[in-house]
Amino acid sequence: MKPSKTILPIIVLSQFCCTSLWFAGNGVMRDLVATFGLSESAVGHLTSVVQFGFIVGTLLFAILSISDRFSPSKVFFSCAVLGALFNLGVIWEGNGLASILFFRFLTGFFLAGIYPVGMKIAADYYEKGLGKSLGYLVGALVVGTAFPHLLKEMTHTLSWKTVLMATSSLAVLGGALMVSLVPDGPYRKRGQQLQLSAFLKVFGNGSFRSAAFGYFGHMWELYAFWAFVPIMLQTYALVHPATTFNIPLLSFFIIGIGGLACVFGGYVAQVAGTKRVAFMVLLLSCACCLMSPLLFAQQSEVLFVSFLMFWGMVVIADSPLFSTLVAQNASPEVKGTALTIVNCFGFAITIVSIQLLNEMRTLTNSNTVYIILALGPILGLAALASKNKLQKTQ
Repeated sequence: MKPSKTILPIIVLSQFCCTSLWFAGNGVMRDLVATFGLSESAVGHLTSVVQFGFIVGTLLFAILSISDRFSPSKVFFSCAVLGALFNLGVIWEGNGLASILFFRFLTGFFLAGIYPVGMKIAADYYEKGLGKSLGYLVGALVVGTAFPHLLKEMTHTLSWKTVLMATSSLAVLGGALMVSLVPDGPYRKRGQQLQLSAFLKVFGNGSFRSAAFGYFGHMWELYAFWAFVPIMLQTYALVHPATTFNIPLLSFFIIGIGGLACVFGGYVAQVAGTKRVAFMVLLLSCACCLMSPLLFAQQSEVLFVSFLMFWGMVVIADSPLFSTLVAQNASPEVKGTALTIVNCFGFAITIVSIQLLNEMRTLTNSNTVYIILALGPILGLAALASKNKLQKTQ
């Protein structure tokens, strides 16, 4: 059965509205520090605690097989409302660091019922053309990731409380759209009973393992690159004093252009094959990691920014393709669990790579530190090159 033409736009819009909760805190971080008298070290804690909440949430959702045992749209809506409420909790005037961390942790926790569940909903509707569909979905997330950098250019016109209230309202709207307009998909196969070990059994499939480890290698690089884009621009500007970068705006474009790359990659995969395109894109992003030290010595601002724009495209374009391979190589009744546990492990890896890169930068000023990001793609390429035969369905 061919899904309605409105289904995919609604899923993408709902996903964007709800994942705005993830990045709202980034846009008002400095306001929180000033308003509640927090120390500068609190910035790192407030950033990491959302990721940690998401990891804990995805682990629990995977163990309980939530999105396979219950209607994914209803799970999405419930988590959108709860995430919106905890996002609003930050506005409470009696907050301190502990309570803000608590609210941001729970916001991240309920995002576990939004991002991977949104991909599960798409997989239930699009057996063919799933790579293209997830390309739009991940593209929406990428734009959401980039948005806080643009928000820094706009916050002088909006109060930080208004930003949080607006993102919570968007999340409720996105959840309402999903639950009212996107019923369970035609390819959904409901999990019949609770199997606490199902989230680990999926790795017994060699093809699934190959796709998952390719995704893990990609995630080692992805969020570390996103986190350090402003620092790369700042470093180049310090080495070349004549440089006139608008760092927040450039960061928005370097990260945001990846959304277009996700969509483009999905269409290319329909012609060239999902695994092949994922392999090529991961290879290109690996090359960017290895070449990065050479670019800081370049006198041309245009060349440097162009390189970062290209890196911003290839660092994310394979993400929906890996999610497609994961979904296609998991049993239908545990597809949601498979996507959720892979997200859980993938985001846990991002914390390790970000912290490692941050520690390396405290030990040396050398721009060769970014080569460490190539480790993930190298291991991911090795996993994809294994003899396990991945599904070729587009």
